[in-house]
Amino acid sequence: MIRVLLVDDQQLVRAGLRMLCEAAPDIEVTGEAENGQRAVALAGQDPPDVVLMDIRMPGLDGIGATERILAARPSTKVVVLTTFDDDDHLYPALGAGACGFLAKDAAPAELLDAIRRAASGDSPFSPGVLRRLVGRALENRAAAPAGPDRSAAGITEREAEVLSLVGAGLSNAEIAERLYLGVTTVKTHVANLMAKTGHGNRVQLAVFAVRGGWTD
Repeated sequence: MIRVLLVDDQQLVRAGLRMLCEAAPDIEVTGEAENGQRAVALAGQDPPDVVLMDIRMPGLDGIGATERILAARPSTKVVVLTTFDDDDHLYPALGAGACGFLAKDAAPAELLDAIRRAASGDSPFSPGVLRRLVGRALENRAAAPAGPDRSAAGITEREAEVLSLVGAGLSNAEIAERLYLGVTTVKTHVANLMAKTGHGNRVQLAVFAVRGGWTD
């Protein structure tokens, strides 16, 4: 059973998330918090496996709450819930240790899948959020070199194909479909790529792919 803490300052949002989670046979809601302080307290009292974390909240925001929760229990997975105008907050949340980002208008199946992926150690990102994060990271950087950056030695031909699609913002499932691979195989390739390139999450890997010319 995946234990989930819901954090959002809007009661209606929390109620909707609870209904969705409780309808899944493998997910249990441990509590709800309307602000960061309450989230930290609940996470300490009844540690969840996954936290669905809003960013903008009164008092202690989602970034501060993520830092405190993970400082006390690093094994907890935090998935940030974001709106389209939250781009400036996403990188600080990533730096605080969030493992994934999900758009608040995501389909119910996508949200449940994100919870399961986070609990299993994956990094769930809504494709649109990932593309915006990569785009923002590149806005003020120098133009990418003309060819792939071969500084990451040992990347295989198949890994290069996966890396290209990660840079394009595709999810593991989409990459699997595109390359006729199993999702588990894609997940393994992504993990290997993170290890070979020294990047700890999917956003950093995607930025590496775009800046290094691995993706069109």
